[in-house]
Amino acid sequence: MRNMGILRIGFKLLVNDKGKFFALLLGITFSVFLMMQTTSMFVGILNRAYSTVTNIGASVWVMDPAVTTPSSPIPLPDKLLNAVRSLDGVSYAVPIFIGGGQVRLTDGTYQGVSVIGLDDQTLFGRPLLEQGEIKDIFADNGFIVVHDSEFSKLENPQLGTNFELNDHRSVIVGIAAVAANGLNGVPTLYTTFHRATSYIPTSRFNISYILVQPKSEAAVISIQRAVAELGYVAKTKKEFNDAVTSFYVFKTGVGVNILMMTVISFIVGLSISGTTFFTFILENLDKFGALKAIGAKNSQLILMIFFMATFTSLTGYGLGIGLVTMMITIAHANLPNYAAIITYTNLFGAFVLVLFMAALSSYIGIRKVLKIEPFDIFRS
Repeated sequence: MRNMGILRIGFKLLVNDKGKFFALLLGITFSVFLMMQTTSMFVGILNRAYSTVTNIGASVWVMDPAVTTPSSPIPLPDKLLNAVRSLDGVSYAVPIFIGGGQVRLTDGTYQGVSVIGLDDQTLFGRPLLEQGEIKDIFADNGFIVVHDSEFSKLENPQLGTNFELNDHRSVIVGIAAVAANGLNGVPTLYTTFHRATSYIPTSRFNISYILVQPKSEAAVISIQRAVAELGYVAKTKKEFNDAVTSFYVFKTGVGVNILMMTVISFIVGLSISGTTFFTFILENLDKFGALKAIGAKNSQLILMIFFMATFTSLTGYGLGIGLVTMMITIAHANLPNYAAIITYTNLFGAFVLVLFMAALSSYIGIRKVLKIEPFDIFRS
């Protein structure tokens, strides 16, 4: 409490110079806004990149070792399904098909779609229906359409809507909701495994992935080892998501570009806040000298400067978070394809960078203030 007086002086000294104070706030707010915007967009892109894994929800996925993303499967031989089912620790295993096709719309134009074929016996991985009955997927030419941001590209179909998929007659028997939208910008259709592989041209193998339900979590490691001995890879849902994240971060331009934008945002904020705070210190050297002359210790001046920089930085951080939250909320309400998501990770990351700004700005000011001699101030 004994330092409250010096902190109060620092606060008044800071806010009384409204021009410098608002320039500091503007620089930090803008920097936080850009950092949060870019990292939130990246998180949203990744969330959509592994949306198939999220929506289907299988505990373990068996795949070819060369698979990089869920939407680019490499077909597996039928004998692998039987081999996986026979492994110790496997409760059950089912095939799933993921492919693409062309839907002919009523106006004669074509629209690309993603088609997911569910196991005919279990329908494991089926979506939650908003309209229709899941059993109708077994009807002739039955398909379920996902009601997401790409739904309108199929002319907002209703139950009973007829269309052509790769020149095959198809009927909408259900409208479904999923947890995450896809990244590729195409509508998604669900049907049975047999129908999907009949309608869409494939190689000599039809199974995209094998979905495994282990008997227990302890059995996952033994299943992965056994699958590896067969020449394939078994990944948990988290491992598959992590692999997709690694692919987009390190093997595409997305990660590098987002990182560069974040670094540039940080440099902009740091340069504005650092130079403005340094100018503020220079213009108030006489006041710091006067405080020294009346008995203020160096430790108290250091505390005051650090308080001023931290207060400004945290205020700018709060304003930046509020601004980016408002923008993302408005964008989500008006732009269905907008993918940005705010998470605790990028909130914490921006917070750490803002604290670094405060520390560096404080260091710049402290070095100048500690060199002040009261005699020089009064002599001038």
